[in-house]
Amino acid sequence: MFPFRKKSAPILGIDISETAVKLLELSERGSDYQVESYAVEPLAPNSVSEKTINDIEQVGETVALVVDKSGTKTKNAAICVAGSSVITKVISMPSGLSDEDMESQIQIEADQHIPFPLDQVSIDFEVLDEPQEDSENSNVLLAAARSEIVDNVVASLELGGLRAKVVDIEAFTIENTIELIAKNFPSGISTDVIAVADIGSRSTTFSVLENFKVTYSREEAFGGMQLTEEIQRRYSLSIEEAALAKKQGSLPEDYEPEVLEPFKENIASEISRALQFFYSSSQITDIDILILAGGCASISGLVDMVEPRLEIKTIIANPFSKMHISSKVNKKMLANDAPALMIACGLAMRGKG
Repeated sequence: MFPFRKKSAPILGIDISETAVKLLELSERGSDYQVESYAVEPLAPNSVSEKTINDIEQVGETVALVVDKSGTKTKNAAICVAGSSVITKVISMPSGLSDEDMESQIQIEADQHIPFPLDQVSIDFEVLDEPQEDSENSNVLLAAARSEIVDNVVASLELGGLRAKVVDIEAFTIENTIELIAKNFPSGISTDVIAVADIGSRSTTFSVLENFKVTYSREEAFGGMQLTEEIQRRYSLSIEEAALAKKQGSLPEDYEPEVLEPFKENIASEISRALQFFYSSSQITDIDILILAGGCASISGLVDMVEPRLEIKTIIANPFSKMHISSKVNKKMLANDAPALMIACGLAMRGKG
């Protein structure tokens, strides 16, 4: 059920965050992609927390709504799992084993590397490289997740009328999308070390990719909900009214200087802090480029504040900048939501090949 055996049939990328279900469908158009359908549907509060589904029925209902809103006819989907219940590890295995022998050997090896009872986890693997001339072993990527976590996301999709054809790991979906985005980096920018700040509703995930592989990831309890709560407090609104006013831009004139600008400064400070944590644990001393993703990345002027503060070239994630867009898709809405669709895009790309 994990990411390693790509599917050739069309597949939906379904990203279930703490606040919304996001759907994206891609097709191949020559050597490029085309966005066939997409939709975003908000989730009821507490349906998902800390990347774990708490209310399968509520999430399933939202999946059904987002499918209906998108207008897609595709039923196969890719979804991902993340968090402390997910383990990835590169292990050394004898070369030349058949798939059946490799699976048997993996079960033995997994017991040494996975801190959960094996009857409570879902496991997959991929051989990463061919054996070297002076070695009889190959590197194998082992991936495992608590079966309960996997079962919950699969059940939620099924309640929404979809079939889970791929259960991926979040870090791998990020790698997919960043490699795609990197094709359109500004001229002269290296792709050796890329940082990604994915600013969600309640948390920010800071990742570093070396040669398009995630080698560092840290999550902080900071996100767009803090801006919503400050709007609620300052203007005496309900949380729902604050969220709507923020989305519609219907706030008083002092909102930008008094509320939004300090929040943008907080984002820059949080990313700077995350960078310092990374540098203190790594031999790397420079980031080539920083990509801002997540819903907050769409805030006007954020790049202009972050880039000079950190002295790192900074861009907003937009995996669709060079894609064809179906006439059924609202291009303006897609462009606005693009930074928040990074994971959905990496999942939808699983339908290729």
